[in-house]
Amino acid sequence: MSNMSNRAISNEAISDSALSKQLEATAAEFGIPGMTVGVWADGREIFAEYGVTSIENPLPVDRDTLFTIGSAGKSCTATAVMRLVAEGRIDLDAPVLRYVPEFTLSDPAHAAAITVRQLLNHTSGLDWNLINDTGAGDDALAEFVARLAEIPLIAVPGARASYSQAGFNLLGRVIEKVTGLTFEQAVTRLVLDPVGLAHSGYERDSIMTRRFAIGHERDEDGALSVTRTWTGTRANNPGGGLVSSVAEQLRWARFQLGDGRAESGEVVLPAAALHEMRRPTVDLRASSLGDAIGLCWFMREIDGVATFGHGGSAFGQFAELLLVPEHDFAIIVMSNASPDGIPSNRAVVRWALEHYLGLVDGDPEPLPFEASRAGELLGTYDIDAMTMTVLTHGTGLSLECRIKPEIRAAAETDLPQDHPPFPFALLPGDGDEYIITEGSFKGQRGFFSRDTTGAITGLDLAGRLFTRV
Repeated sequence: MSNMSNRAISNEAISDSALSKQLEATAAEFGIPGMTVGVWADGREIFAEYGVTSIENPLPVDRDTLFTIGSAGKSCTATAVMRLVAEGRIDLDAPVLRYVPEFTLSDPAHAAAITVRQLLNHTSGLDWNLINDTGAGDDALAEFVARLAEIPLIAVPGARASYSQAGFNLLGRVIEKVTGLTFEQAVTRLVLDPVGLAHSGYERDSIMTRRFAIGHERDEDGALSVTRTWTGTRANNPGGGLVSSVAEQLRWARFQLGDGRAESGEVVLPAAALHEMRRPTVDLRASSLGDAIGLCWFMREIDGVATFGHGGSAFGQFAELLLVPEHDFAIIVMSNASPDGIPSNRAVVRWALEHYLGLVDGDPEPLPFEASRAGELLGTYDIDAMTMTVLTHGTGLSLECRIKPEIRAAAETDLPQDHPPFPFALLPGDGDEYIITEGSFKGQRGFFSRDTTGAITGLDLAGRLFTRV
C-alpha cells in the first residue's frame, strides 16, 4: 500500500511539474509577462503560475491573481438568467419587451420579435455592439438600452447566429428590471456569492485591494507596454466586465460540471436548467468558437469528445475556459499580453487536453492557393468599430483587421494596436470556408456568406458577421 501511495504521489508531482514547465515554455514562446492555469482532472485541482502582473510594477502571478476575463464572464450572466427562469420570473421564449418595455430598435417589429433565448444564443439579429460610454452610474445599462435604436440589424430574429455583446448587455437590463437590483448586485446575489466566488466581481474599489493583473500591448517594434485602460464601460459588464481568478474560475467550472449545487450544498440552479445551458440550440459554421451554441456556452467536439466553454479578452488580458463533461475535466488559462494572449492560451489548453485526456485538437488542412478564386473575395467588410479587408499578394490571401480611424479619434481610452495582415487559406468543401494560417489569429476559422444570386455579401470571423462594403 505504501509503495502504491508513493507511486501515486510521484505521478501527481510529475503531472504538476509538467504543467508548470509547459506554461513557462508557452509564455516564453509568445512573450507573455504573466500566465496562470488551473486544471480539474482525476478529482483534484492542479495549478501553475508564471511571470508577473505588470512589467512596470511587477508582482508574481498566482492562482488568486485577478484578471479581467472579458466575454468568459458571460456564463455568469447566463446562469443568473437561468436562475430567474427556474424561479418562474423569466420565460426564455417570452419577448424581451415583456421585461424591458422601453426597448426599441430602428425597426420596432424586430424589437418586438426578439426573445430572451435569442439573446442568450446570439440569434437576436443585433450587430456586435454600440461603441459608447453611458457612464458609471446605476443608470448605465438603462441609458445603453435607450440608445439601441442606433445599432445595425444584421438578420431577422432567429435566422442566424452572430455574436452580440449588445445582446448580453440587454440581458443585463432584463435582470435589472426583473430583480429591481443593479446588474452587479443581482449577479452577486444570484450566482457569485452562492457558488463561492467571493473575490470575483465588477467593482474596482473591491478589486484594487487584491492582487490583479495588468494588460499589455506589443508595439510595432515588438516592445511591450502597459495598457492604461483596465476595464470597459459599466454598460458592458453583462457581456464582458467580470474580474476573476484562475482559482475561482476553476471552482466555477466544477459547479458547471455538477448538479447545480454549490460546494456548501446550496442548490443554486436545478440540474436540468444547468445542463440545458450546454444543449445545442443553433449550429455554427466554420467557427473556432465551436460547432454550436447552447444558452451562452459554445459546444465543440474535440477528437470525438463533446466539450463546452467560452473565451474572453479585454484590454490586453485573455481567458480561456474549457470543460469536458465526459471526463469530469476542466481547464482555465489566463494571460496578460496582446496580441498573443489568444494563441498562448490555446496552446496550453491543447497541451492539457492531450496530456491529461489523450485528445488531440488539430487544425484542418487548407487548400492550395488558387488565383482564380481571389477576385471575388477581395474587398472591405465591416462592423460598427472595425473593418476587415481581404487582400492578395500574388501567392496567397491575407486579412487586414483594423479599428476604424474615426473610432480611434473619438476614443477616450487606449485601444489595441492594429494587427499586421493575417495570411489565410480556403478550406475543402464549398470553398467559402477559410482558416488563418499565420500570426496571432492562427487557427481561427470563418466563412464568406452569399446572397441568393451567389454574390459574396459578408465575412464571418470569431462568430461575428462583417458586412461587405
